[in-house]
Amino acid sequence: MKSFRWLTIFFLSFFIFSCATGGTYSIYLRYQPTREFPSLQQKLGSTLGIAPFQDQRPDTLYIGHHTPLRGVSTHFKSEPFPLEKAITESLSHALSHYGVKTIPISNWNGEPDSLKNMETDSILMIKIKRFWTEGVASLFRTHVKTTVQLVIHLGVKKEGNVFTRNVEVEKEVTVARSTPEKMEEMINQILTDIFDSYLSNPCNI
Repeated sequence: MKSFRWLTIFFLSFFIFSCATGGTYSIYLRYQPTREFPSLQQKLGSTLGIAPFQDQRPDTLYIGHHTPLRGVSTHFKSEPFPLEKAITESLSHALSHYGVKTIPISNWNGEPDSLKNMETDSILMIKIKRFWTEGVASLFRTHVKTTVQLVIHLGVKKEGNVFTRNVEVEKEVTVARSTPEKMEEMINQILTDIFDSYLSNPCNI
């Protein structure tokens, strides 16, 4: 009888907890390099123009969603918001540690001919094609799938060339319990993987 009572309490508590969650949470996006890039300034120059990043996803309001076993679902928004601002600020902050000064550029057509008129040594523009994390809970675990796809355009004045790279990363994990903190950790790890790899050789298509 006692074991039955404890089992009832457990499932009742689980049900109440599931129903109590929901709403919208902010995910603080930050790229924290785990590698050294000793030749980055040599490749990009000392000044990098940052053209407006473009969020080309169908829904630009959220970056993720969590579906509990019961109760209200949760959406995730980027912090800072919107997403393109979060990525721009995070990347600019990281580049400053490697002697590359970032300068906002109002517009760039992405063409090599435009580079000679630029006041910066190079220019960067990123198009966000996919950026989404989806968590689906079962009785004792949660399956999380995260997909990020970026098209990165880098124009280097001394090369007279625009290097374009399509980067897509998809990761799936199963966790005992999904939390906004865990979602944040997973998304930021993907950002680190992407930009660490890219900055190691940015002029390689």
